[in-house]
Amino acid sequence: MSKPMFAAGRTLLILLACCSLFFWVGCTEIPEPATPSYKTKLAADETSSKAFGEQFPLHYQSYLENRDDTRMTEYAGSVPHDKHDGVNPLPKGYKHAQPYLKNLWLGYPFSYEYKRARGHVWAVTDILHIDRIDNYSEEAKLPATCWNCKTNKLPEFYKTHGDDFWSMEFHEFRTKVDVEDNAIGCTLCHDPTDMSLRITSVPLNEALLGMGIKWQEATRNEMRALVCAQCHVEYYFTDKKFGPAAKPVFPWGKGRSPEEMYEYYKDFGPTTREGFEGNFVDWTHPVSDTPMLKAQHPEYEIWHDGPHGAAGVSCADCHMPYIRVDGKKKISSHHWTSPLKSIERSCLQCHSDKQPQYLTERVIYTQERTWEQLLVAQEKSVRAHEAVRLAREQKENRNPNYDALMIEARENIRKGQWLWDIISAENSAGFHNPAKALDTLAKSQQCSDKAVSLALAATNYQIGPMLEGDIKEIVPPIMEHSRKLQQSREHLDSHTWLGYLPLLPEAEKVWDGQNKLR
Repeated sequence: MSKPMFAAGRTLLILLACCSLFFWVGCTEIPEPATPSYKTKLAADETSSKAFGEQFPLHYQSYLENRDDTRMTEYAGSVPHDKHDGVNPLPKGYKHAQPYLKNLWLGYPFSYEYKRARGHVWAVTDILHIDRIDNYSEEAKLPATCWNCKTNKLPEFYKTHGDDFWSMEFHEFRTKVDVEDNAIGCTLCHDPTDMSLRITSVPLNEALLGMGIKWQEATRNEMRALVCAQCHVEYYFTDKKFGPAAKPVFPWGKGRSPEEMYEYYKDFGPTTREGFEGNFVDWTHPVSDTPMLKAQHPEYEIWHDGPHGAAGVSCADCHMPYIRVDGKKKISSHHWTSPLKSIERSCLQCHSDKQPQYLTERVIYTQERTWEQLLVAQEKSVRAHEAVRLAREQKENRNPNYDALMIEARENIRKGQWLWDIISAENSAGFHNPAKALDTLAKSQQCSDKAVSLALAATNYQIGPMLEGDIKEIVPPIMEHSRKLQQSREHLDSHTWLGYLPLLPEAEKVWDGQNKLR
């Protein structure tokens, strides 16, 4: 064989070998990263985060950073301020506020006090002081369900009481938790014996089973989001007609989009109200007499089909980035906070071709667009309530179809406020899913506008002149309202909307944190 032919043959063999290697590698899936396995000295029912900290001091030290973080980002942060107050500076208010929160939740405990949460480690401390819990009474007026996402002792409570736990009195458990050591902590997400990720949330487990999913078969990356979905979700309290009273349920039966969840809520309720028969209702707004829904904190539902969720980026990738500690050790940070506070460790791991300032500016740009429409949707919802209020008070010359028009108007108030609230309650100011956030707010505005039109038609347009102009002049934001203030007739007479509330009996505080005052 001549040298040229030999060289050509050798080249061909090398090319074939390379192609074979490429084919073999290309058809081999990259293995799922294995979760490190540990054998701890912890009991299977351990609830103390400090006990975890003794064996995992570096992780625990990053967890403790949650207690000291008072940094703010552009639209959020770790300082607990009133979310409706854009007038006062921190710590009372903040520049990005929603002034109509008390108006829109009037008649529901959220209208008494709604502060930005300051982090998981403060969950027990804060819930014991928030005015949503009735601290003026021997009874909290809310079920024990409210402990579900506040304490790592929840699995213990559930093991003891089963489904009877949910409807028990909230106050009964307020002295049974350590405000620091039993806040949201290690055992809710980790099996104490081997540190594997697990689901301890009864409602999430049942919601997943309803979708044909067993979390025990989930991948490690899926679990790095599912453990967050235990609490960062929308939920409601079951009516006793449909199961254990006050048990939390995730409304995913028809899907996880805002509109699919809204359709779900047309069932599973005991109401016999005309036009809303069988609907689930959180409360009835006293001003418009509308059966309402209150959204919680649906980060998981909004994130899962957004740009990052759809690409397989887990919650932990951004909110628990890997850090180097103790000189060289690599761990997941357990300081749960905004990725904007750790751009280099969070965002640049994927977006390495971008500068931190650019990434920050893009996030804020998205949030600005969402926030503008959030405020528009909020004001339109207020106008819708006011239109129906005026229509209620208009007794003469009503449209022959008045009752049907008012039912439809209230249906649009209910849906419009739900669609606004689902984005308002979601804590990324739209960033987790910009397209979904803006689409949802656009539909909210359309519903509220339709409610106004229907109320106008119901009164043969007699209320039209009273709805013209700046809504802040027609219906001023309610800036001060609390359980204590509702014990004052003077307070209820200070705003037209407040006049629709009942006067509460004069009372002094019974509880201050874990201290019973009398």
